[in-house]
Amino acid sequence: MRIALVGLLAILGHQKDGSIALFNQKDLTGLTTWLKDSQREDPKKAFAAQDGMLRLSGEGMGYVATDREYENYHLTVEYKWGTKTDGGKYVRNSGVLVHATGPDGGAGKGAWMSSFEVQLAQGCVGDFIVIRGQDAEGKPVPMALTSDTVMGPDGRTRWQKGGTPTVWTGKQFWWSKHEAGFKELLDTRGKDDVESPVGEWTRVEVVADGRKLTVIVNGHTVNEAYDLTPPKGKILLQMEGFEIFFRRFELRPLRK
Repeated sequence: MRIALVGLLAILGHQKDGSIALFNQKDLTGLTTWLKDSQREDPKKAFAAQDGMLRLSGEGMGYVATDREYENYHLTVEYKWGTKTDGGKYVRNSGVLVHATGPDGGAGKGAWMSSFEVQLAQGCVGDFIVIRGQDAEGKPVPMALTSDTVMGPDGRTRWQKGGTPTVWTGKQFWWSKHEAGFKELLDTRGKDDVESPVGEWTRVEVVADGRKLTVIVNGHTVNEAYDLTPPKGKILLQMEGFEIFFRRFELRPLRK
C-alpha cells in the first residue's frame, strides 16, 4: 500500500518536502497550452520541455496553464530570458497569472484567462494587473483585489504597506520601488530593480494565503494585495513575444 501511495504522489508531482512540482522537467504532463491564434493547437511547438527547463519560444501570445485550480499556497517560479525578442524596442515581457478562471483566452477571443497577473516585464517585475475576461455566456468574470497604495511623483500608483486602501478591478499598479519615469526600453533597468540581469535566473514567489497575495522577488517583498475575488484558480505562465525559460515551477500548500 505504501509503495502504491508513493507512486501516486509521484504521478501528482508531490515531492518529499511536501511541495508539488507543476512542471516535471520532462514533458508537459499536468499542463495545458493556449495560443491566441491557434488556441489548443501548437503547430510551431512554442511550448516545450528542453534540457530540464520549460521553454516558451516567444512565437505568439499565449500561456502554459495548470490543468487544475489551486488555493492557499506558496508558489516558486525561477525564470531567465532567452535570446528571441519580438523585434521591438521595448522591454522583455512575460508574467505569472494566478487565480485564473473562466474560459481559455477570456472566452476564446483573447490571449489570457481572467486572472491576477504578477508582471515579469523588465523593470516591472512584481507589478499587479487585474485581467478581466468573459465567461462562456459573454458576461464579465468578477475579478477584484484591494491594495494599500500611494501615488508616486509620476502620477502612477504603487504599493506601500499602510497606504490608502484601493480597490482594483482592472488595469495595473506598480510594485513598491518602480522607478518614476522609467523608460521601458529593451534590457534597461530601474535604479532599485531587484530582478536579476538578463541571462541570470530570477526567483519569484507568490504567497496566496486565503484572499491575500504577497509577491517576493529575489528575497524582496515588492507587492501585496488582499480581499481577492476569486481566491483560487489555475496558474499560468505567460508568453508575450519573448523567449523565456522556467527551471522551477512548483508550489507548497499552506497549512490551514
